Amino acid sequence: MIAIPPHPPHPPPRQSPAGPADGLPVPGRFAHLHPDDGACLMESAALLAGGRFTDSPAGTHPALAALARVVNDSVGDATLHALWPLAADLADARPADRAYAPRLVGTVVDAARVSRPASRRLARHGRACRRRGERLAHVRTGGLPGRVADLLWWRGPGRRHLEHALRVLCAAPDADRRLARLLREAVAAARDDAAPSHPEPGGAEARGTAAHTSPPRALKDDMTYSHAKS
Repeated sequence: MIAIPPHPPHPPPRQSPAGPADGLPVPGRFAHLHPDDGACLMESAALLAGGRFTDSPAGTHPALAALARVVNDSVGDATLHALWPLAADLADARPADRAYAPRLVGTVVDAARVSRPASRRLARHGRACRRRGERLAHVRTGGLPGRVADLLWWRGPGRRHLEHALRVLCAAPDADRRLARLLREAVAAARDDAAPSHPEPGGAEARGTAAHTSPPRALKDDMTYSHAKS
């Protein structure tokens, strides 16, 4: 679990808070045992997806869910309310591309390097993510060996790189603005990557589309980590 530094007092961002949609629990930090107690972004996404009440819904990529949980728990109330409409997009944001996770983690690392441009550790993590992303470009599932390799990367260096970068971002004076923008861009990218293509009818690409539009879910519980129950 990521240890978030104390959030310094600051004026709310210039955003128009958006309340929760009808039927959704009240926005809250951390995880919850029941919707009556409130919900974080990912728990609301799970409800919108029609699944069980969890902060690790199957329809969201584990790396994106991890980012969303930290953002949810770290930003101020006004920013959290403004981010609430993202729950609907998070409910269906799981690209099948194996390169998605290292690309996302690399994006977070690059954002952290804006705050600490001289950090050799962040530079090293960024290079590692880029190398893995380039190596996995255009590779979809890779079968069981590929899923196991992705699991080992996520539970090891991938998670550590993400955690360190988020600690840096959460300590920034304008953490709310940076984290909110990062999550919005990450969700938009995930939705674009997860959207099925529309090839010409009858072509060879069309015949193979069905095998590529459903993301792997078998290792979902193993590949995700949740924040603490409130």
